[in-house]
Amino acid sequence: MRLRSGAFAASCVAVEVIGVAIFLRGFFPTPVRSSARPEHRAETPAPEPVAGSSSNWTKLPPPLFSKVVIVLIDALRDDFVFGSKGVKYMPYTTYLIEKGASHSFVAEAKPPTVTMPRIKALMTGSLPGFVDLIRNLNSPALLEDNVIGQAKAAGKRMIFYGDETWVKLFPKHFVEYDGTTSFFVSDYIEVSFFFSRHLPMLVGQADLCEFKASHYLGLDHIGHISGPSSPLIGHKLNEMDSILMKIHTSLLSKERETLSPSLLVLCSDHGMSETGSHGASSTEEVSTPLILISSAFERRPGDIRHPKHVQQTDLAATLAIGLGLPIPKDNVGSLLFPVIEGKSMREQLRFLHLNTLQLSKLLQENIPSYEKDPGFEQFKMAERLHGNWVKLHLEENHSDILLGLGTKVLRQYLGALKTLSLSLSTQVAQYDIYSMVIGTVVVLEVLTLLLISIPHVLCRKAELDIALLSPVFSLLFYLIFLVLTAIHVVVCTSSESSCYFCSFPWLAAGGVMVLVSALLCAILSALARMVIDGTLLRKNAAHPNLEWSEVELLLLLGTVGHVLSLGASSFVEEEHQTWYFLVNTLCLALSQETCRSYFLRDDYGPQHHFHVEQGFEGIFACTLQDSTGYSVPKPDRAGKGIPLAEAQGGYKWWAVLASPWLVLVCCRLLRSLNQTGVQGAHRPDLSHWLTSSDHKVQLSGLAALSLLVIFMLIQRGCSPMSKVALALGLLGVFCYRAAIGNVLFPWQPDNKGISKGIIEARFVYVFILGILFMGTKDLLKSQIISADFKIKTVGFWEIYSGLVLLAALLLRPHNLPVLAFSLLIQTIMTKFIWKPLKHDAAEITVMHYWFGQAFFYFQGNSNNIATIDISAGFVGLDTYMEVPATFLTVFGTYVGPVLWASHLVHFLSSEANSGSALSRACFCYALICSVPVATYIILVTSLRYHLFIWSVFSPKLLYEGMHLLITAALCVVFTATDQTSYTRA
Repeated sequence: MRLRSGAFAASCVAVEVIGVAIFLRGFFPTPVRSSARPEHRAETPAPEPVAGSSSNWTKLPPPLFSKVVIVLIDALRDDFVFGSKGVKYMPYTTYLIEKGASHSFVAEAKPPTVTMPRIKALMTGSLPGFVDLIRNLNSPALLEDNVIGQAKAAGKRMIFYGDETWVKLFPKHFVEYDGTTSFFVSDYIEVSFFFSRHLPMLVGQADLCEFKASHYLGLDHIGHISGPSSPLIGHKLNEMDSILMKIHTSLLSKERETLSPSLLVLCSDHGMSETGSHGASSTEEVSTPLILISSAFERRPGDIRHPKHVQQTDLAATLAIGLGLPIPKDNVGSLLFPVIEGKSMREQLRFLHLNTLQLSKLLQENIPSYEKDPGFEQFKMAERLHGNWVKLHLEENHSDILLGLGTKVLRQYLGALKTLSLSLSTQVAQYDIYSMVIGTVVVLEVLTLLLISIPHVLCRKAELDIALLSPVFSLLFYLIFLVLTAIHVVVCTSSESSCYFCSFPWLAAGGVMVLVSALLCAILSALARMVIDGTLLRKNAAHPNLEWSEVELLLLLGTVGHVLSLGASSFVEEEHQTWYFLVNTLCLALSQETCRSYFLRDDYGPQHHFHVEQGFEGIFACTLQDSTGYSVPKPDRAGKGIPLAEAQGGYKWWAVLASPWLVLVCCRLLRSLNQTGVQGAHRPDLSHWLTSSDHKVQLSGLAALSLLVIFMLIQRGCSPMSKVALALGLLGVFCYRAAIGNVLFPWQPDNKGISKGIIEARFVYVFILGILFMGTKDLLKSQIISADFKIKTVGFWEIYSGLVLLAALLLRPHNLPVLAFSLLIQTIMTKFIWKPLKHDAAEITVMHYWFGQAFFYFQGNSNNIATIDISAGFVGLDTYMEVPATFLTVFGTYVGPVLWASHLVHFLSSEANSGSALSRACFCYALICSVPVATYIILVTSLRYHLFIWSVFSPKLLYEGMHLLITAALCVVFTATDQTSYTRA
């Protein structure tokens, strides 16, 4: 089967995406779960331990509180309540913490710190899997045992107002509810009106509903838009304080009538990073306030209660005990002891026994060697002592011995709770090894097929024969398929734990087996052909003295070095430093090459080149040496003089010599704009200075200047109509940012009211679509009018211009210089490096890939989930729409790689005699993206029990998976444009 190398590469990456998806599903497994099904029906609770006689307490203790009201403020950091901001903006809450009847805690939220997994943790007491980070965008109904389900089964009436995630997780649980979307982060005004409308219902009906919950979104939205230092934060905290005061005073007035205590819970799902986002494991993101307020918590004069550090999962068991409900079966949290310390000793021991017994059962179901666990041993000891205490108590023994024994049992239970909870928390999940193996095999097969195709694609022509039909109809294929099918049947029928891949329909699983078998046969067939045809020998004979320049060697070693660096957690956290080093070193190497080309020219001898011995190195040398995108033979690097001797000392001569240094200066300036990574993320940078409210004028001027530079650099290749659309679109970008309050017009007062900017953003979208339409029309027209090469070039540039305009709209104002510098560097490299020095297609592709990765980090991104700018997905939207929001968020995050890949398509297609350069570039781009993915999959598999597997390696794995998906889309674009070129030819 004959394929163009571009189509072959796109097909390989598409198959690789399937393999990575299967691997990710196996790597991010389901957390520890109880084998008992959550039927939420009345169950006979375990009786209290007794020695020698029967207990008279075989039922659940009565509820501690008649009503529970939960006030969850999204993205409320602990220092917003317990720090200076709490004192200034939340005076009533501060009073309750310091002098009121309350208990305060700092609850630690486990990563991923996003809303849906955190709500699950609060209501089930379990640790949600890391894969819930993806499910957060579309929350399914919660099937695990939880407090709300138990409350419904007990006949308690519940109401809810706020984030619709609760409604999706607990459908048909609330007698009254009203939800608002949590993903429309550009709105923090309407959500306030939403709660103001429902506040009377929340503070009222206290005698009708035993459970009320509210989830306030405004603070989180402000953080995403402006960050934690925004002046809007203080206003929102003050608003939340007044709401809490109204709810609390309403509860107190009802308590005077019913004489039964209520519980008011102030909590948060996650914190907020210094950039205003969340999702990772920084202290600011995982530290949340948890305040329990009730008249039952009497405070004596002078009783100072400092906030204690607990786990977020501890709330589920506390709420269950407080409402007189069974503790959720999957709970790994501990009862917050200060809630029950006012009760009698027997009640305290009864509550602690129920919690410890539930944890011990969960331990038995998930850890085979549970009997050796220290927490289980402590529990058994505490249970025996508890039985002795109950016996003495039933004998009406009220001596000091009973009091001392009770205190000892209490300490034993608390120690067992802590140890059991820690043991279960460390056993987060069991990996789905079978699915991981299947995904890894597919990825490695694709990578191997790409590697052995290098000499056919890059050293001969842009076409290759793929042996698919003969392997599929061979005996070896059927033998491999039968073996794999037998293994699949054995694994899926004998495994105790269910595998995700085993849940596939047999037709889909059989398709994957056919794919694995076909790829393996294709690899073996290709290797056999290489040996039989003597491909390697002929290539070595044709290139007896292959030599690499410093630039070529740097591109190879830099790419390999980056891949190897992914095995260290520090290099993953600070990956931006790797790319900064590589692009800076590349600039120095290019500077050396320009000096050599202009000063030494044909007189330069080969002694400074690195000689490559014959063998497989010849293939890789061929990858860089012979993959030229031009139809004329490439001159030898030793004599790559540039015919500008007559212009020596002129403008272009000096421009070429200075261009690498100018690029180096631009990269250094961009490094100062956004601090990223882990070690230096807290350091002050230019973006923090610009985004502060005191420097809005400077930010406005910089944004306007950047938009002007973007127009000057982009308009040169556009048609007159596109130039007008581009100018109006960039003006609309500034108007949009002014409308939402990020920047100011010179005549606009700083205190002007802000809006959502819906009209301004949609105004820009019209011009984006118009420019993209004109570019697509020109490309289609170039297929019909084959003689007009200029139409195709303009079409590519207009599509690229439309993407630049979209990037300008989505990027925050302080990141517009990143876009401007990106265009400037592309212009410099095109005019003064790639064309004059006649770099081949493979080198240019690798350079574009390097700069695309560097600009990903120049933008402020990192391998940390919290750096994703979610607000980019809601520009111009007045409601949450999943598909557009996802596309805009992904594009806003990967602006750098996408724009540099798009520029690569235009650059290679702009040469009239480009030949098969674009097809080879597609193959090279697919290869250079596939190698890190395949290597990283092997690394995380071997490091799956590493201490930082969830905080460092797992987020990077998600980034690599998304990058591969984007690469697949880019390869499709490469292939489509390549077909356009050949249709024209």
